Amino acid sequence: MGLFDGLPVPKDKEYLRDDLENVDESWTVARFDSLPHVVHILTSKDRDGEIQALKDQSDIVEEVVDEVVQTYHGGFNRAIQNYSQILRLFSESTQSVGKLKVDLGNAKKVISARNKQLHQLWYRSMTLRHVISLLDQIENIAQVPARINKLIDENQLYAAVQVHVQSARMLEREGLQSVGALQDVRSELAKLRGVLFHKVLEALHAHLYNTGEYSSATPSMNEKDDAIPTTTIAAFSMNNSQSLSRRTRLQKGDSHVGASGFASSVDGGSSYDGHDDDDIHDAADNTGKDGKNIPRLPTWLSESTPDEFVETMRKSESPLHVKYLQTMVECLSMLDKVAAAGAIICQRLRPTIHEIITSKIKSQAEYVNSSRPGLGHSARTSTTDLQYVKGQLQKEKHKNGTSLAGSLMTVSPVTPVMAPMGAAQTAARELIDSVLDTIARIFDNHVVVGELIESKSYQQSHMNATKSVREISVSPDSEASQATGGYTIGFCMTVLRSECQQLICEILRATPEAASADAAVQTARLASKTPSKEKSEDGLTFAFRFTDATVSSQGADLIRQGRNRKGQNVQEGYGSASVLPEQGIYLAASVYRPVVQFTDKLALMLPQKYSQLGNDGLLAFLENFVKDHFLPTMFVDYRKGVQQAISSPAAFRPRANPVTAYMPSVSKGRPVLQGLLTIDFLAKEVLGWAQAMPKFAGDLVMHVQTFLERTYERCRASYTEAVLEKQSYMLIGRHDVDNLMRRDPASAFLPTSLAHANADSHTADAENDGVELEISGLLMKLRPIKQESLIRDNNKLILLASLSDSLEYIADSIERFGNTSAKASDQPEYDVKPTPVRHKRSGSVATKDLKSFAEEYRKLAIDCLKVLRVEMQLETVFNMQVMATREYLEDQDAEEPDDYIVSLITQITRRDEIIAPFIAPTKRNYVFGGISAVASHASIKALAEMKHINLFGVQQICRNTIALEQALSAIPSIDSDVVRTRLDHVRTYYELLNMPVEALLAFIAEHDSLFTAIQYYNLLKVQVPGREVPEDAKARMADILPI
Repeated sequence: MGLFDGLPVPKDKEYLRDDLENVDESWTVARFDSLPHVVHILTSKDRDGEIQALKDQSDIVEEVVDEVVQTYHGGFNRAIQNYSQILRLFSESTQSVGKLKVDLGNAKKVISARNKQLHQLWYRSMTLRHVISLLDQIENIAQVPARINKLIDENQLYAAVQVHVQSARMLEREGLQSVGALQDVRSELAKLRGVLFHKVLEALHAHLYNTGEYSSATPSMNEKDDAIPTTTIAAFSMNNSQSLSRRTRLQKGDSHVGASGFASSVDGGSSYDGHDDDDIHDAADNTGKDGKNIPRLPTWLSESTPDEFVETMRKSESPLHVKYLQTMVECLSMLDKVAAAGAIICQRLRPTIHEIITSKIKSQAEYVNSSRPGLGHSARTSTTDLQYVKGQLQKEKHKNGTSLAGSLMTVSPVTPVMAPMGAAQTAARELIDSVLDTIARIFDNHVVVGELIESKSYQQSHMNATKSVREISVSPDSEASQATGGYTIGFCMTVLRSECQQLICEILRATPEAASADAAVQTARLASKTPSKEKSEDGLTFAFRFTDATVSSQGADLIRQGRNRKGQNVQEGYGSASVLPEQGIYLAASVYRPVVQFTDKLALMLPQKYSQLGNDGLLAFLENFVKDHFLPTMFVDYRKGVQQAISSPAAFRPRANPVTAYMPSVSKGRPVLQGLLTIDFLAKEVLGWAQAMPKFAGDLVMHVQTFLERTYERCRASYTEAVLEKQSYMLIGRHDVDNLMRRDPASAFLPTSLAHANADSHTADAENDGVELEISGLLMKLRPIKQESLIRDNNKLILLASLSDSLEYIADSIERFGNTSAKASDQPEYDVKPTPVRHKRSGSVATKDLKSFAEEYRKLAIDCLKVLRVEMQLETVFNMQVMATREYLEDQDAEEPDDYIVSLITQITRRDEIIAPFIAPTKRNYVFGGISAVASHASIKALAEMKHINLFGVQQICRNTIALEQALSAIPSIDSDVVRTRLDHVRTYYELLNMPVEALLAFIAEHDSLFTAIQYYNLLKVQVPGREVPEDAKARMADILPI
């Protein structure tokens, strides 16, 4: 900023500012020295010019000064005038103060003369003011009972308690104790204290069990832990070392609240009526002005006097129902009724829980009956794969008239509704989910109230203590328990788990008679605050008496009626039979997972000092029940079912009247053997139990492996019985034959993952390697083949086909079992956080064993297909071995194929018809696909053993190949192009006999790779009437094709 920037130069003279800037700084310094300037002018060559420049600068400065003076002249005048007025006012004030001093001196003299009379008047006025205040308070106290009743009617319980406590304190004041007119008011307040206590207790009881006006919503128990509402309770504690629950630890700012906030107004002598109304209206106005920043006060506190608790409730972000529970406990604390309320809550806890469970089951039963008359709740569930298979198989009849579904249900130890995904399981799961969800939300409220009551009792019993006190004991029989009337979080958890255990026992048809008595004794002991010397490690002790695995609803009613007649001490049942289609021990599977989720949900709700309570009780009881009763019973039942399934005469009997075409789905008629279908059904059931109880999945999978192994042994025995002492069975056991069959491109059709890799690596080599020729040559060396070494019984062939398909079906199922087991092993047992380690299991060994079982089953299925393929090839060799011993010197043209060809065609056609419904088309291609190669090779090979053949004989052989080609091409699953190519090769070979030797040698020279050298040599070796063979023909052929 320049030195002259602040000068008031007008806009029309802005050039002055620029001229001032050109003035040298030496002229503007504070201490000006003129000597340098004079010397400069005197020594300058142009003195007149320098002097003229100084004059110009002087004119500019004078002009600027004129502008400044004109601008500030008016302001200078006004400042001088104002200063004159200020001096005048100071002079007048000095005179007035002097007069005031004189007047004060005179007043002091007058007042000192009347000092005694003034003191008496002041004391009298104070006395009258105090009397007026007492009369005011007496009048207000006389109206207190009516006001309390009005507040109770308006559900303003906290305001009513405030008024009651404040009025009681007023009546205890020294000036009001001797007023006789207030005796009636005192008695009414004493009665109203009891009324308020019961009103507060009823409201607290209703909201404890989520039946009150401000109760929380009903979130689903299966929601993730992140969606669980985090409640906040005000733990009014004087000792910061006390352990707090999750809610209290999250929001600790609500924990420092006083008992009441109206003592100051009473001591001050002011009327609380006007104070109450004014403050409430002011608070409402403030809330309305800035509703976004100031939380709104709950409606049940709208008439209350503002105090520390009310302000805390205003600022608290806890859910509405938690605020209400806090308010009711605060009311009990103000009434000094915490212990009495705790005792009453203890007495009513078990009957209320029992009534809630019973009413919930009853309402669910009424809903089911009204929505779907005559059907159970689970009848609306979707049908599972097993039930769908059962329904479809009811259409398939055996020879004896019974359905496959009926056989499956007969072998299964449980009825369809009791199956892992049956109606009873679904109904039990939904029922126990619903009940445990309700119990969990109730326990959530009890945790809030329990901590508040413990904190209040702790605060009251240690009000005057100055030293630190140790943490409240967890034992329900401790001093803390007595101070709360026996009501603690541990007591609530014990009772809730006891009721849940009894409900589960009713569902499982276990009668916990000892448990009922034990639970009643514990409840009575805790309610009466009787000291206890023993503590059960696992909660309640149950003595079970199990009935049948499945009991009808009517039978359950009769049992409950009989139990009720035993005495009045035992609680009646819950009526779960009205919702469940059946009851029994197998419902433990549907109960287990909800109990695990319920246990961990409760563990998250518990405060830190009660954390060990979450490790005992309901889950331990159910796990012991599963290990000691459910698993042994199930193992015995399913072992019997497996034995019955595989030992039945019809277990490995192919279906008598199958569908005409093969169906890949069992539901559409896939002819799986009844024994294997039953085993698959039982395995799926057992793995269904494993899926319901992942912790015990290892034992269940091992059980599945056991009866899969027994079934495999039975299948192996049936297979051995069908192929025993047969040449095809012995051939596939040879190492060289097995290697050739593995190299055969047709192995791609086999049901094994390794086959597909072989198909890719050997298909290109098979054309040049001649695997089929090697197999055919090996079979031809077995001639003569006897009929006794072949399987001529078509029933055995059907058995092998059906056994192969059934074994493949079981192998696929076992692989699915293994995949399911692997996925289950990687997942925690449930989705509630955190996940304890005890609920995870390792399924790698079980998965590996299941996969090995699948490979064993599939290998046996492949062996069945290999036997069938080799059997068809041997049958071809058996029929065509006659060709080598016959002389084809026919005397007429061929019209019909030879008898051995007719016999072979008939046999192949018949076997294709009977096998077609039992194996897939690709497997039929594998079974019958090797016939054309063997027939082709046998036909060409037969020429080497023939001595004579004429032209009609050649036509006869061509007629045989045409008939065989037509028969094989008629099989839909066989590639007709391959058959045509191979048998055309035979006709081409035999038609070469019709050529003269010279033409034959020319043909060989052009097509040297069409046949082998030996095959070409056999064409010259056989004698054909009318064909002359030169002596050098063989030598010439040797030159073309060296042998």
